[in-house]
Order: sequence, then C-alpha cells, then structure tokens
Amino acid sequence: MGRLPRWRKVASIPQVTFFKPAGVPLANLEEVTLTVEEAESLRLKDLEGLEQEACAEKMHVSRSTFARVLGSARQKVAQALLNGKAIRIEGGNFELAFRSFRCMNGHEWKIPFEVFTRSQPKECPTCRTLSFMPLFPPGYQRKRRHGLNR
Repeated sequence: MGRLPRWRKVASIPQVTFFKPAGVPLANLEEVTLTVEEAESLRLKDLEGLEQEACAEKMHVSRSTFARVLGSARQKVAQALLNGKAIRIEGGNFELAFRSFRCMNGHEWKIPFEVFTRSQPKECPTCRTLSFMPLFPPGYQRKRRHGLNR
C-alpha cells in the first residue's frame, strides 16, 4: 500500500463553490468537481501570478506535486467551460493555513497551522478567558480522497 498523501495548505475555502452555465437547467448539466487544493493552485498561479516554486512553498508541497495539481485544475476548468458543464468546488486533501478561534467575549484570533499542531491555545490572548471555540468557514470539511477521515 502506498503512503497517504500529505495535506496541502490552502489560505481559505472559496466563498462561491458552484458555477453553472447560464440558461441551462441544472437538471440537464453534468458536473466537474474541482478540489479545494486545485482551486487554491489556480488562485496562487493564475490570480496572484506567483511562480510555481513560490506556489509550491505556500501549499507546502513539492514543485512537481504543485504542477500536477495545477494541471488537473486547469484541465477540469477547460472541460467545464468548453463542454458546458457545471463546476463544483469541494473536498480534497487540504488543511487551512490558519486556524481561527473566537472566545465567548467575542474576540477572534488566528494561529498559523504549524504553531497550532505544536501547541493548541489555552486561553483568549485578549481577555484570557478559557472559554473559546474554533471557527470553521462555511462548507469546511476535512476529508481525504481515500475515504479516511482525520
């Protein structure tokens, strides 16, 4: 059995996760599913205009892995655009780059994922209350492609 893939870092989950061609009823459409890390690769390379090396560093993957993720994303988007398919963004093999928290007094703060894995917060940094909870963006699901939940 091969090793499990490393989790890829993404800055955020897209706010809009479904696109469809105008004027085509949803019932008549096929869908292409873009993973969250594929969407992140498009954002870094095509929107931010970063070099592949910088994109790979931001996602904590090798340059060749980034190239494969980006190539897959571009192929899926082209297939959807040219063949009139809907695009759904969901799932994948990723972790958010930051973890957000909110205390019961309403203070919010973020912790880089690397820090979070070494030591989890014990209190709110503003008011020192011990009552706080993690915040997850809408649609956030931690899933691996191989059906294993973490």
